[in-house]
Parts: sequence; C-alpha cells; structure tokens
Amino acid sequence: MSPDDGRFFIRRMKEDDLPAVRTIEALSFSNPWSDSTFLGEIQNTPVSFPLVVVRKPSDKVIGYIIYWHIREDVQVNNIAVHPDFRGKGIGEALMRHVIEKVRKNGATFMTLEVRLSNAAAVTLYKKLGFDILGTRKNYYTNPDEDAYLMGLVLDQ
Repeated sequence: MSPDDGRFFIRRMKEDDLPAVRTIEALSFSNPWSDSTFLGEIQNTPVSFPLVVVRKPSDKVIGYIIYWHIREDVQVNNIAVHPDFRGKGIGEALMRHVIEKVRKNGATFMTLEVRLSNAAAVTLYKKLGFDILGTRKNYYTNPDEDAYLMGLVLDQ
C-alpha cells in the first residue's frame, strides 16, 4: 500500500500501538472504545484480528481495523484513519486487504455496521460490494442513531 505521499504498511496491532490507536479512535468516534476493549482484541488471538496501518520510515500508526474471523464468517468491528490521512485511499486499501485475506482463509460472508449518517463510509462499503441488509435500531449512542447492517458475499 503506497498512496502518493509516502509508504504505508499493514501489520498486526501491538500493545505499544495503543496510545496512537486511542488518539485516532477519539478523533473518529463520539463514543470511543476503552483501553481494555482494545487490549482484549489484541489478546483474543484465535478470533480477533486487530491490524494497524503504519507510515514508513517513522512507523507512525495512522489507521487501524479490527475484525473477527470465526469459521466462514467475518465481522468488521472497528475501522478508522487519522483525520490527517483521510481522503488518500487508506481506509479503502485497508478494507481491500482484509477482504482478500479473509477470502483466502476460507471466509464466505462479511458483515459490518455503520451509522446511517456516515455517508462517506456507506459509499465506500457499497463501492467494495457490500449491500445494506437491514437496519439495527438505536445501535449507536452519543448520539443515539440507527445503524445499517451491511454484508458482502465473498466469492471463492
């Protein structure tokens, strides 16, 4: 992954990444995850796959994704890119990386939830082939909002 202004790499999230991840989380979401939630995802190695995008040569964390892969199902739980790096295709590249990786590892279906008001994310997910499967009422808090449940069939 190398957008025009630098080199970027994807690797597994480590505990040392948490200060940068928490900063991105707080800048991205009105109801951010706690430290213990992120740590739990790092430690839940059989199911959870927390990945970070780092910028070389500094190794600065500029984005992350956390997904669960259980048998043939994948659930994207969290994805964010630092505001300074948005609009450069990093979120899309991260999603494409995960889609290809889980497809190769036998996944057949991928889901995620997204705020109804997050038009940019909904547009990206549709571009990647996700369909709106339904609505989850009052899924989000701070502010209260419904979520789209979106799904992608992964052709083998």
